[in-house]
Amino acid sequence: MGTNPLPEKALRSEVLSIALTGLVATLVSIVVTIEAGSSTVELIGLAEASVRDTKARVLSALARLGKWLDGYKVKVEFSPAGTRNDGMLDLAMATALLMALEQKSLPRTVMIGELAQTGAVRPVRGVLPAMLGVKDMSRAIVPWTNGPEASSVQHMEVQVAAHLQDVVGSLRGAGQLQFARDFLKAPPLAEVDLADIQGLVAGRRAMEISAAGFHPLLFIGSPGSGKTMLCRRLPTVMPPLTREEALEVTSIHSVAGLLHTSQGLLTQRPLQAPHYTVSEVGLVGGGLPVRPGQVSLAHLGVLFLDELLEFKKRALAVLDGVLKDGQSVICQRQTRVVFPARPLTVASILPCPCGFHGTKDRTCKCPPERIRAYRERLRGSVFDRMDVKAILSGDALKGSRSECSADMRARVVKAREVQKNRFEKLVVTEPVNGRLSLADLDRVAKPDDKGQRMLGQAVERLGLSAELHAKVLRVSRTIADLDGSDAVRAHHIAEALNAAPLVP
Repeated sequence: MGTNPLPEKALRSEVLSIALTGLVATLVSIVVTIEAGSSTVELIGLAEASVRDTKARVLSALARLGKWLDGYKVKVEFSPAGTRNDGMLDLAMATALLMALEQKSLPRTVMIGELAQTGAVRPVRGVLPAMLGVKDMSRAIVPWTNGPEASSVQHMEVQVAAHLQDVVGSLRGAGQLQFARDFLKAPPLAEVDLADIQGLVAGRRAMEISAAGFHPLLFIGSPGSGKTMLCRRLPTVMPPLTREEALEVTSIHSVAGLLHTSQGLLTQRPLQAPHYTVSEVGLVGGGLPVRPGQVSLAHLGVLFLDELLEFKKRALAVLDGVLKDGQSVICQRQTRVVFPARPLTVASILPCPCGFHGTKDRTCKCPPERIRAYRERLRGSVFDRMDVKAILSGDALKGSRSECSADMRARVVKAREVQKNRFEKLVVTEPVNGRLSLADLDRVAKPDDKGQRMLGQAVERLGLSAELHAKVLRVSRTIADLDGSDAVRAHHIAEALNAAPLVP
């Protein structure tokens, strides 16, 4: 094993690392004290469940470099106390031990990375939110594989290491670690496009309104009518992510461990389509350690709930609360974790239990009472959030190809700019029409006289509830924005009423 020179006085060093709770970063101080004495390594302040594995990985990695701690009494103190290590603190602890032995310092630097027993630096989840959460550091060292992700950090120099030996060489001045900013960004994946689809005029228009005002959308159609095809293309007509939005989306996917090793900043809006058998934890987040659910992974993108009525009622009820709050709050073991959750929600249902009611090429075999019972289920959690509906049928797929996603996106972006300007001028309290309050609607969505009469007649004829009345006004305001109209006119009201999510 070799012998170590016994120190005449205690050797000390401090290295900083980061611990993550959800997306919240906490700076962790790792202080090492080495004295002559019995061969012991004591970890103080680390969560008990993490101690054994952390010690085994770090000591084994040091041994591969010929650094043994026999004849030393070693104390490693983690602050704040109770910090949990999911591998993120390994590299910092090993470096602190090395610096104490060699009496070197590492000012204003944070280190994160998991160590293999061979000394290789393994990638960890959450590098980007960890870096973004630390503002006062000038330098960071992260795993090589996390380099593309870390390349998005601008407020500090981020370097990458593939092996503990690389870090040792850098500390001794024998080598230079590569900068994360030098990593080549992977090109974005090829997009699907609306130009790929024939027909589906009603579905396209509903997509445009939904994307322009951030209105939850319901597709009603038989199997194969194009519901999934349209939904997959909805992110391509939404406004591009801003840098701040891209950082937030990428951070969520990083914590979930879903970033490809070659991916840097995510630039495309996400689409998540959980299966109806998904659990509550899978839908809204949870587990140990806590990970974001599908609703948070779809943040600022699209959450597609295909076959909505097949989802568990309890899961939909929990999801409904998260959508209402715009965030998923997970409390367990005295820990509170918050993930943002503001996706554009899209759901699909069949027109009847067999799926072929109202289609031309197939005969519906459902008796009337079964159809009535089916439609009675079209109320409750999530369904009541829908602002816009589109009824699709297989024959609607016929026809020539229509415009591409870029053309529709241009109109959507223009309408969003109108809404953003109203918000910035404090005319309304929300930047998108889909979230306008009743007071906001009273200021910006009053119909003209003809539209007012039309809406009044609809209330009498259809029995519109106060909630549906507000939805029609929100959607009418978006249609007017797409039309370039300051006023909400009768034809805007008429289209919004036609798209209202009444039970079909």
